[in-house]
Amino acid sequence: MFKRIDHIELVTTDEERAVRFYTEVLGFRERMRLAVPGLNLVYLDLGGTTIELMTYTETKPAARPPGEHLGWRLMALEVDDLQAALAALAGKGVACTWGPLTRPTYARAEIRDPDGNSIELRQWIER
Repeated sequence: MFKRIDHIELVTTDEERAVRFYTEVLGFRERMRLAVPGLNLVYLDLGGTTIELMTYTETKPAARPPGEHLGWRLMALEVDDLQAALAALAGKGVACTWGPLTRPTYARAEIRDPDGNSIELRQWIER
């Protein structure tokens, strides 16, 4: 059911400084940049692992969601079938805490571990 760690989200205050560190110091490759309302995203790859670097573009205190912090945000696990994974987890008492959301190329939802850490479940529809 669960295949691999799909990506790790990292929240930063300085996008270019973080990109330089991960590419020039650690050897990640920049794959893509994307801007969505209130957020810049940079995808960095290394050996099959992706970091989704997130920078909030709003400067007022309410720009980041409540409880959001700098640093690692969540781990994402790739699944073959999101609905089947959510059903299996529900059978074990694990509730979906966000989503599911379906986009043209992927579907995603989030659960939490016992300590409240977010885990995204990602089904790639098209890559």
